[in-house]
Amino acid sequence: MQTLGISGSDVKAEGRLKSLLWPSVRTSNDVDYLGTQGYWVCFIVGVLSLLLSAVEGHPIAALFVLFFYYLGGVGVREHSRYAALVVFVMFLIDSLGGGNPAFRILIAALLLANLRATWIASRWKPGADESAAVPRFNETWGDKFADQFPMWLWPKIRIVFYIYSVGFLLLTSIGIVILIERRLLF
Repeated sequence: MQTLGISGSDVKAEGRLKSLLWPSVRTSNDVDYLGTQGYWVCFIVGVLSLLLSAVEGHPIAALFVLFFYYLGGVGVREHSRYAALVVFVMFLIDSLGGGNPAFRILIAALLLANLRATWIASRWKPGADESAAVPRFNETWGDKFADQFPMWLWPKIRIVFYIYSVGFLLLTSIGIVILIERRLLF
């Protein structure tokens, strides 16, 4: 399979840290890699937010936050610039509520790089052989979870995510404003 160029273990020209913080796109493999990487970044941010919200005593809100970041990650996997933007904006709004500043800055940098990578990947259309679509694998649970499921889910949930994200951003913004006012008054 390696001779056909469809193996899942490509040799990357750049390191993991560079691909996370300042990705570049040269081939359709890079486009696919950035989508998968963005999906996992959003998923991990969602799980961390779930855990922090649950520890703070907000288990229902934690589920809504996880749902938001997961669906945003599905959109990022499918190269939706809107999904990458609202995930980044949501994290910035949520960061106004407090938390560890160094950790928040690191996650915000990852999500900003994710937004940039999604923007680059969504515009990738060279006319060479490198632009052929990379096949999505279906061999392991990770393949099914990160490759097949987003491809199946995003067309069905896209409009619902647009509506949900706008409402969730508004509610979170109102909640943060109230929280900041309480801090200033007391």
